[in-house]
Amino acid sequence: MSFAAYKVIHILGVLFVFASLGALILASRDGAWGGRGRKLAGMTHGIALLVVLIAGFGALARLGMPNPGHWPMWVWIKALIWLILGGIIVVIRRSPQLSTLLWWLLPLLGAVAAWAAIYKPA
Repeated sequence: MSFAAYKVIHILGVLFVFASLGALILASRDGAWGGRGRKLAGMTHGIALLVVLIAGFGALARLGMPNPGHWPMWVWIKALIWLILGGIIVVIRRSPQLSTLLWWLLPLLGAVAAWAAIYKPA
């Protein structure tokens, strides 16, 4: 698969991650943790994180990236953000009082990931 294809799939996964997090934040804010909507958002979150991970590593392979011990800083930044976005679902569920803060903070975290991918800090 080409580098461009991996990028498109990676971005599609990111879009689904943020869509699912938005739905989960709104469900938490409204106290609506039961039901099919929350389940759909939770499943989408997990599947989308997997898509982001696979497509991201596929793109790294196309770039000829070395093993993890020699990754540049921008890859580590994106990996850390991926971990945060994966674990934030617990915070969303257990702390509905943080929903407004997370609503504004998570897109900024996505912007940091985009910045790291575009500018590639050493």
